[in-house]
Amino acid sequence: MNHLLGGVLETPAISRAATAVAAVVAVSLTILPLAVAPASAGPVTHPTVVSEDPANFTPGVVPSAGVDNPVVHSLAHRSGTIFAGGRFDAVEDAAGTQSYTRHNVVAFNATSGDVLGFSPNVSGTVWAIERYKKAVFLGGDFLSVNGVSRRAVVKVNATTGAVIQQFNASYSSGTVTELRMARGKLIVGGSIPGKLRALSPRTGRNTGYLALPIEGSVASNAGPTKIYRFAVSKVTNRLVAIGNFTSVDGQSRWRAFVVNLGAKTARLNSWSYAPLERLCSAGSIPAYLKGVDLSPNGSYFVLVSSGYVPASGGIGTDICDAAARFEIGDPAPVAPTWINYTGGDTLHSVAITGAAVYVQGHQRWMDNPLGNDDAGPGAVEREGIGAIDPESGDALPWNPGKTRGVGGKDMLATGAGLWVGSDGALFNGEPRSRIAFCPL
Repeated sequence: MNHLLGGVLETPAISRAATAVAAVVAVSLTILPLAVAPASAGPVTHPTVVSEDPANFTPGVVPSAGVDNPVVHSLAHRSGTIFAGGRFDAVEDAAGTQSYTRHNVVAFNATSGDVLGFSPNVSGTVWAIERYKKAVFLGGDFLSVNGVSRRAVVKVNATTGAVIQQFNASYSSGTVTELRMARGKLIVGGSIPGKLRALSPRTGRNTGYLALPIEGSVASNAGPTKIYRFAVSKVTNRLVAIGNFTSVDGQSRWRAFVVNLGAKTARLNSWSYAPLERLCSAGSIPAYLKGVDLSPNGSYFVLVSSGYVPASGGIGTDICDAAARFEIGDPAPVAPTWINYTGGDTLHSVAITGAAVYVQGHQRWMDNPLGNDDAGPGAVEREGIGAIDPESGDALPWNPGKTRGVGGKDMLATGAGLWVGSDGALFNGEPRSRIAFCPL
């Protein structure tokens, strides 16, 4: 496979911006063959890219007197229901004729958009949602739910939103910004004690399954040591985490690491990427990795980032305002399999469907390795959202455009299409306030 830089193929007949890029850096990487996921594994794989035309039935999270700039940070799907969490207190139906009070989380029918009765009163922002049997786990920076003391993580009834009191992680500090079920345990990540823990989904107690010391800070202005986001493959039993840290289990790991989720214990994987020790041009954004997703077959993952443009000499290796693919089977890459730069705008979230790598942020362009807050040679316009070819790393023609805002921090692929949560009011020129759905 040829190596790509910013969506530009590095071959003797280099096109678009590749001539300039090749003069800056030339790297090579042997790509391992991709494993084929068993049909029964269950990850969502799409045969093609989704429609640019969003569905008309989705409800909207809207501004209110209490929250003038609402946002959706997290999405989950369970038995025909979509759960959306973030920071908001007002929801409207698709027609804008019916209003609902919902405190930072809402549930609605995935095919009709009808807002459901699920209505827990969450006292702060919901950053993560995971459905489990007849319950839903919520993670965030809240202190109580329905008046019941529950810091950072809570288990609620998936129909009513009532707190399931048997589950209590009893955290005295910190927030939870990601959670996923894996190996029969609820894995939570954030600034909570331990940063990354595996809890009993019944009681909330720490199982001891995940006991990797996570330490250090990438810079003095990077804030607390924490896990920001992680993704899990139930096909390969791997976890990829990003955040603010410099070591994991006593090994040097800056900003990202991989964990092997064994049957009885979790162990640090040997994957490591040394260029993550470097800063991007914006020293004020030291913890620049913002999102991660694993491919449906679990053989590779994609990181997306902030950080502005690479520092001198960093194009092709440094993940700065870019999306970059890495192979799980390559433990010490010298460069990503491919890297696609925006040219100076943040990417906040990523979703891989097999047919595409969808990325979302406040970007204006993709395929823009030589951009410096402008459109460099070969750049293509992709306002707020875009799709990348998983193999080549080039931007796909898919280009609905959406309100850029700060940028959406979650996308969710289901068998029917792609759900997009954000802080934006428009999608492909149509009113889709903070929630949009692109069908297959």
